[in-house]
Amino acid sequence: MYTTIKISMEMKNVLEQMKLSNSETYEEIIEDLIEDHLSLNPAFKESLEKSRKELASGKFITLEQLKKRL
Repeated sequence: MYTTIKISMEMKNVLEQMKLSNSETYEEIIEDLIEDHLSLNPAFKESLEKSRKELASGKFITLEQLKKRL
């Protein structure tokens, strides 16, 4: 059984660009994304979330700043 979902044209374009072949379906692309998301190591997920919070709060240095330090 199939259903219809509503996505923006921008998201459709992103999915289109992710296709590895013209015959690949959007469902296959979404399945791959979900599989990747579910298989992430919990420790990596925590580290990624910590990094996102640091970035959002401004706790980072740019590549140019790092180059100057070194």
